[in-house]
Amino acid sequence: MRHVCAAAFFSMLFALAIVAQPASSTGAATASKSDETGKNTTVFRPTKDQIKQGQSILKEKKLYDGEASGVYNDPTRAAIKSFQKANAIDVNGKFDKATLEKMNIPLTESQGGAATASTPSSSSTASTTGKRPAPFRANEEQIKAAQKVLVDNKMYSGTQSGDLDDATREGIGKYQQANNLKVTKTINAATLEKMGIALTDAQKANVAAQAAYESSKKN
Repeated sequence: MRHVCAAAFFSMLFALAIVAQPASSTGAATASKSDETGKNTTVFRPTKDQIKQGQSILKEKKLYDGEASGVYNDPTRAAIKSFQKANAIDVNGKFDKATLEKMNIPLTESQGGAATASTPSSSSTASTTGKRPAPFRANEEQIKAAQKVLVDNKMYSGTQSGDLDDATREGIGKYQQANNLKVTKTINAATLEKMGIALTDAQKANVAAQAAYESSKKN
């Protein structure tokens, strides 16, 4: 009788072990899957204005001949890849952080740009790190508007193409000289403001960061 009871007891333990094994395996797999899917992966997304600026730059470099629409398309991705390859950047066909920085396109605060750069006093990034902000860049719509102003003032006879070509630069230089602005032959913030052309939020942040940087150099 003892042998029969012992055999029955061990048989029961063996059966329980078999039943428990797949259950624990399933639980482990579920936990592992939960861990993998539970990770917060941050995806970098450019703004429409940044895409427009990037497309304008690609047009200037003769890598893209489409419109600066602010929308990704196959020609834009192909042009980005050419730019990235030429500048030793990860070739992915996207306006990622590294590509925007290489193009000197200002990042937003959420993208890791100047923190709350709406006023010079709060633009601490430039003053604390000593890093010069990215150069100011006008977008295609602003260039078109500037070209119209130049045409109206008989300082430019070309079309409103949105391209910052040599003829446009010459016209900008004439306009700046006539309006007591620093003659740079580039469309900077001061020139746009004098023309009555609004700046984007990113451009305002860039101007504030530049002011903070210049102020930090004087102190």
